[in-house]
Formats: sequence, C-alpha cells, structure tokens
Amino acid sequence: MSRLIGRREFLREGLLAATAVSPASTLLLRATDWIRLDSGFTPQKIIVIGAGLAGLSAAYELTEAGHDVTVLEARPRPGGRVYTLREPFSDGLHAEAGAARIPDNHALTLRYVRLFGLTLDPFLPSALAQAYHLGGHRVQVLPGGDVDLTAVPLVLTPAERKLGLSGLWEQYVTPVLPEIGDPTAPGWPPESLRKFDRVTFAGFLQAQGASPAATALLELPFYKPHEDRLSALWWLRDAVLAPGERRRHKIRGGNDLLPRAFAAQLAGRIRYGAAATGIAHDGHEVRVAYTQVGMRQSASGDFLVCAIPFSVLRTLDISPTLTPAKQRAISELPYDSVSRVYLQFRRRYWEQTGHNGFAVTDLPDEIWHGTFDQPGPRAILTSYMFGPQAQRVAAMGADQQVAFMIDHLEHIFPGVRDHIELGTSISWDQEPWSRGAYAIFEPSQMFSLLPHVARPEGRIHFAGEHTSAWHGWMQGALESGNRVAREIQAAIARREP
Repeated sequence: MSRLIGRREFLREGLLAATAVSPASTLLLRATDWIRLDSGFTPQKIIVIGAGLAGLSAAYELTEAGHDVTVLEARPRPGGRVYTLREPFSDGLHAEAGAARIPDNHALTLRYVRLFGLTLDPFLPSALAQAYHLGGHRVQVLPGGDVDLTAVPLVLTPAERKLGLSGLWEQYVTPVLPEIGDPTAPGWPPESLRKFDRVTFAGFLQAQGASPAATALLELPFYKPHEDRLSALWWLRDAVLAPGERRRHKIRGGNDLLPRAFAAQLAGRIRYGAAATGIAHDGHEVRVAYTQVGMRQSASGDFLVCAIPFSVLRTLDISPTLTPAKQRAISELPYDSVSRVYLQFRRRYWEQTGHNGFAVTDLPDEIWHGTFDQPGPRAILTSYMFGPQAQRVAAMGADQQVAFMIDHLEHIFPGVRDHIELGTSISWDQEPWSRGAYAIFEPSQMFSLLPHVARPEGRIHFAGEHTSAWHGWMQGALESGNRVAREIQAAIARREP
C-alpha cells in the first residue's frame, strides 16, 4: 500500500526493521491494556474539566465504576480536538479538522471503536498515485512505490540518492532506536538519553551524517530544518511507539462519532458552555469555578480530573498554587501550531491524470483527499500545515488563505481554478479552548518538564494527550483517561478502611 512521506510515515517505515530489537515492541499492550475498574469502592463525587477524549474516557470509566461524575465543557460539543467539519461543505461531505488517523496498532482506540459499534475505513485509497512536490518538481508515486530520488532536484550525496526515502530513515534513524528503550516505563527517560534531548531532530540527523538535503526530506511534511524547534528525543520516542503498524484508518461518517458515542453514554452528566475559570483544592475536596451563559457557577467533588491542555490550564486561577515543578510544566509546555485549509471542488479532476488526491510538498505540508470514499462527484482537498508554516497561514485573512492555497495546489494538481467552489480553514492556535494543536517538547524539556506533566497533585489528576506517551493521537488522550481513572480508584482504595 502506498504511504505519505510524513514524518510519522517515516517512523513506521523505519520501525518495521527495528521492531525485532526494540524492547518497547513487546510492552505496548501493557500500556494500552483496558482494565475495567473495580466497582467495589464507596462512590465518590468527581469533577472532570474537558469533554475531549481524555475527559470523556475518564468520565465513562469512572461512571461505569459507580461514581457520581460531572463533566464541564466550555464548547457546545464533545470531542475537543477531535472535530469533524460538516459545514460549509455541500452534499453531506465532511473533513477532519483535528485527529484524523487511527493506526492499526493503537489497541485502546480500536477497542473503544468496537465498543460503540463504529465502523472503520482505510485512511488512504489503494488505487492511483500520490504526488510529491519537492524542489519545484512533481513526482508521481504509484501504490507500493517509493520516491525516485534521482528525479528530485535536491543536492543529495550519491549514496543518499540510491537509498530512497525509506532508506534514508533506516540509514540515519533506525540504528539508534534500540537505545531508546520503553517510553511507557516508569522513570523514562534514563540519563543515557539526555544526549538526544539536547538537540533538535534536524541537529540529530546532521550529527548522524545526513546531508542538508536529506535532513530536509526527513523533516517533511512538518518543518524546514532551520525552523525545527523540537527535541530529537521527542521524535525518537514517537518512533519506538510505532512498531507493528501496517495501515491507518478513519471512522466511517467522521471521527467525531467516537466522542459523540461517549457523550451519548454520559448524557446529562455533561454541562456544555461551562468554561472553567478557577480551581480551589484542599485535603478534603476540590472546587471548580466556571461561567455558563454569563453566570458564575461552581461545582465541588472529592476528586478532579483536569483534562484540558496546559495551554488553557495556565489561564485558570489555582488556589493554593501547585508545586513549583508542576507550575513550571503548566507554564512552559509548548504546543505545536496546526492550520488546515480546505478547498471544495465540483469534481475530482485529478483522478483523470492518475492521482488519488494525496500529496506531500516542501511548502511544507500534507495534502489529503479525505473524501475519496464519500459519495458523489464533489470532493474536498485539505492542506495540513505545522509549526511556522501554520502560523504564517493563520496570520492571513480568510480570503487570502484560500487564494494562497489555490496558488499552492495549482503546482500539484493543475486545474484548481477551473473546478473550485469554496474554501474554509481552521487554526488551532486561534481556538480559545485549545490554544495549540498538541503538546511538543523543545530541547532539554524531555528531562526538565516531562517527569512532572502527568503527576497528580493531591486530589487533582491530569489527563490529555500531553500527559501520555502518544502526543497528538486519540490513543494518547484515551490512554490518559484510563490512567487517571485507575489513579483515582487507587487513591480511593488507600482511603478506604
């Protein structure tokens, strides 16, 4: 099956070779094991802030265990950064604004999909070719193929040109993966990995001997090397957590059907339009102040699940203040920028030239045709941009964003202006209840911040993709919700006579 060249696709390619030597490959089921909570404890009153997948899964499991759970959600919908756009598109078309892909080795995500009777479809089509726009040159790659680097006008070394894209990953990244160990193990990362946390991924690749051009290819579709500000250890951890992945899925009808299914089970326990403004806690209870339709409200409980991003949590008043290490993690944890621009077309004209509508470019961005299996002649192409490129596009006006993307796509699938009908966009930096797309770690932060991100503080427990090893994935949010539910059960057990 053909694959995008995105960084995580590179991770998958490299991990197929590394699985046999990676200790994490035998430990993933431990981290994602779905253990029903024991309902034999005294019911507690539990407040959950945030109805994303982390808060929903924690609330669901705690409710199943017999606890009295109240969920406060600032938005008028469940799901948080799992968000399917259905407007302003025509003919019932939809596109993903947030989490879009479910790898087939994300066991916990798949278990919840099955629990709620949802149907999975392939994320990528099995027919036609993908396009790669590199160095001003468009390359067509048939299913199962690799980019012919001899056709790409980049200054690669002769050896790199022979390797191909997946070969570059195996040459420069795969050899270090056995050192990374199990990122889900207590106390990870060990001191021996600090060397990887001192540099960016671009710096790591260059130290491994990659040429500037090879480094730029391996950074796609996320960053240009000079704009990469992420710890190399952050990326290497992601690589070690990817063994066994063969394909990716999406939920038929839209990925928001998963949070909707949770919300249907929780029903009256969720209070929408409830924006938390402050948290007060002591040895006996936790109190949350929030506003709803302009009115000040409050809710109290025995425990609190804080399932909102730190980028939002840092705007809340917390009394008394948390430990200095926790406060620093909340204040300093970075979030990556993501913008997506969507163009709707009257017909899928690119198929006439043998393309499936998916592409990777050195803008940098990914192009998705998520409507390839939706009915009717119309289609939506999505440009998925990260980091500084996402920020540059977010700073444009709405009309300018669409015009920019029309010009960009014209180089990849000529004919855009003859078939386009409408366009829209989203920037997660500008979403007030997210303030960023997903947590990232800059150099040295895997050691300075990571140990404190998920740690509970008294009766306050923290969930969200940022508290899991699976940053940016639905799997991470769900895993963190399950972890917090088990933490609270353990805390109750310690207090029971």
